[in-house]
Amino acid sequence: MKKLLLLVASLVLVFGLAACGGDEVDTYEIAMITDSGGIDDESFNQGTWEGIVEFAEENDLTYKYYKPLEVSDDAYLDAIELAVEGGAKVVVTPGFLFESSIYVAQTEYPDVYFILIDGEPHDAGWTTWETTDNTQPILFNEHESGFLAGYAAVMDGYRNLGFTGGMAVPAVVKFGIGYIAGAYYAAQENGYTLNFGDSTYTYFGNFDESDTNKSVAASWYELGTEIIFSAAGGAGKSVMSAASDAEAMMIGVDIDQSGQSDTVLTSALKNLGVAVQQALQGYLDGDFEGGATIRKGVENDGVSLPMDTSRFTTFTQAQYDAIYEDLVDGTVVVPVNWAELVTFLGDDASNFTEATVAPTS
Repeated sequence: MKKLLLLVASLVLVFGLAACGGDEVDTYEIAMITDSGGIDDESFNQGTWEGIVEFAEENDLTYKYYKPLEVSDDAYLDAIELAVEGGAKVVVTPGFLFESSIYVAQTEYPDVYFILIDGEPHDAGWTTWETTDNTQPILFNEHESGFLAGYAAVMDGYRNLGFTGGMAVPAVVKFGIGYIAGAYYAAQENGYTLNFGDSTYTYFGNFDESDTNKSVAASWYELGTEIIFSAAGGAGKSVMSAASDAEAMMIGVDIDQSGQSDTVLTSALKNLGVAVQQALQGYLDGDFEGGATIRKGVENDGVSLPMDTSRFTTFTQAQYDAIYEDLVDGTVVVPVNWAELVTFLGDDASNFTEATVAPTS
C-alpha cells in the first residue's frame, strides 16, 4: 500500500528545474518539501523556495520540490523518501508541521542533511526531543520582528491597532507579544495614547483565507481600527481584503507582502531566504552546523522590515536604523513571553490579559 501511495504521489509532484540550462535531470541534489501550501503561497513556502532557487542556480546545483498528498507525518515521510530516492543530499522543510517527521527521517536517512525551518525535531507524542548531527533546526526571533512592526506603525501615526494570529503556536504568539511591546514602546517614548488591547487581539484558530476571518477584521475596521498586524499565513489575505474594503491598512508577515495589496504598510520579516542559503552554504562548504538549533534575530540579520517597499509616510530609514541598533546592542530587550511583556509594559499591561495574548491551549 505504501509503495502504491508513493507511486501516486510521484505522479502529482511538481518538479523544480535543473540549474544548468533549465533542463530536467534524473537526480536533484537539493529538495524542499512543502507544507500545506505551495511554493507560490506568498508566504512561508515561497520565501524558503526562492532562497533555495537562488542559491542552487548561483552554485550550479540541481533542485526540486515535493508537495505531499496531505498534511500528515506519513505523507511528509513519503515525500522525503521520494526526495531521497530522487538523489537529494539535503532536504529543506519549512515549518513546525515537520518537527515529528524530521525526528524520524533524520535517523532513517543518516547520510542526508536536513534543514528544518521554524521547528525542532521531536517525537509525535511531544515527549522526546532530539537533533542529530545531520539536522539543522533554524528558529527566528519573531518577537523582534513584531516589535519593529509595532514600533514603526505607531511612529508612522497609527494609534488604533489590532492583531490577528492564525493559531496560538509559539512563533505566532511571539509575533504578537513583540508587536504589543513595539507599539507601546513608541507610544511611551513619545507620549502617545493608543487604543489597543484585548478587544482587537485574537487568534483565528486557522491559517486559511475565509469570509469568517475577513468578517472579524472588517468589524474591527468598522469600529475604528486603523491597522491590523496579521501573523496568520493565508488568513492574512482575508485581512487584506477587509482592509481594502475599509480603505484601511494592515501589516504582513514572514515575507515582503507589499506586492499582494496596496493595504500592506510593511511586513514583519523572517529572512527565510537568507537563513536557508546560509545553511546550504555550510552544506556546500563541508561544515554543516547540525546537532543544535540556530536562532536568527537582529544580531545576525534574521529578522527585519522591508524599508524599500514599505508605505510609511513619516517613519524614516534613520528612525528604523536607530531602533534596530537599540535591539542589536541590547538597549531595548524585547519581551518573549507574557511575564516579560507585563514587566515591559508597566501600567499599560492592564489593556491585555494572558488568556487573550498567550493562551496555553
